[in-house]
Amino acid sequence: MRRLMLVFLVLGLVLASCAPAATPTPTKAPPTEPQATAVPPTTSPPEPVEYPLPEVNPLEVSGDIVSAGSSTVFPLAERMAERFQDEGYSGNITIDSIGSGAGFERFCVAGETDVSNASRPIKDSERESCLSIGRDAIEFRVGTDALAVVVSKENDFIREASMDELALIFSNAAETWSDVNPAWPNESILRFIPGTDSGTFDYFVEEVFDKDREPHLSASNTQLSEDDNVLVQGILGSPYAIAYFGYAYYAENVDRLNVLSIDGVEPTKENVDNNSYPLSRPLFIYSDAKIMQEKPQVAAYINFFLSYVNEEITDVGYFPAPEEALAIARQAWLDAMK
Repeated sequence: MRRLMLVFLVLGLVLASCAPAATPTPTKAPPTEPQATAVPPTTSPPEPVEYPLPEVNPLEVSGDIVSAGSSTVFPLAERMAERFQDEGYSGNITIDSIGSGAGFERFCVAGETDVSNASRPIKDSERESCLSIGRDAIEFRVGTDALAVVVSKENDFIREASMDELALIFSNAAETWSDVNPAWPNESILRFIPGTDSGTFDYFVEEVFDKDREPHLSASNTQLSEDDNVLVQGILGSPYAIAYFGYAYYAENVDRLNVLSIDGVEPTKENVDNNSYPLSRPLFIYSDAKIMQEKPQVAAYINFFLSYVNEEITDVGYFPAPEEALAIARQAWLDAMK
């Protein structure tokens, strides 16, 4: 019996030694923290830069102000001058509508004016003329114009034109409307355009004729005038007449005139703001730091102009300048008064 038990014991030991080793239970690694995904910092849009001007009290301003220049800027300058006087300014403001070029001549050559109104930027030659008489012209952007190409309400055949068609309509390349488009009447084109001292004329020549005046000035049946009201009256005289001038003069006569779309784009605030209207342009006034410092009434008038122009410009018939451009103009005023 003891022998049998010994056999079983030996047999158990042998079987145990042949059994596969037990697989150890793996130790679980501690859970890892989830990796944070890098998120780019959010950038807030920059706050619009503002350059507030010191408040002007027109009741405390005296002394005369002399300005001249663009017929396009004229109605806006006239409105701002009237508001300045209505709020208490007791001096006299002279505003002559003679064209941007003639305005710069008075400001930069004759030195007769305190402020020059312009529907185009000052030319290098004009700036040099200013410097030669001790004036350093400072530019103040005050608004935007959508140059209007217009016909009378009696015209029933043209509602839009391409830039190429404008170059034909206003040049010596076409005598009649049918020369431009066979579907249009075989009638002479009667052209009414600004005078050569006008910034509007310069701008149109640059944009439509690539700065070449000759085709424009040599066109038949062309009447020039620095007075945009004369151009308005010319269009009203015939359904075959056409003209271009500042948008304010169209807005003033919207019941009697039709404005053309250019390249399929209407001259509206939205299309001016997004730069899709091909004939939109900036409007300016210019002065000089020495003038502004020696004549406080001039500095006060420009300050007042820049402070309140956006409250008046739409009613006049133009469009506000971009806020950034107006801020730059205000900063230019602050720099001039240091």
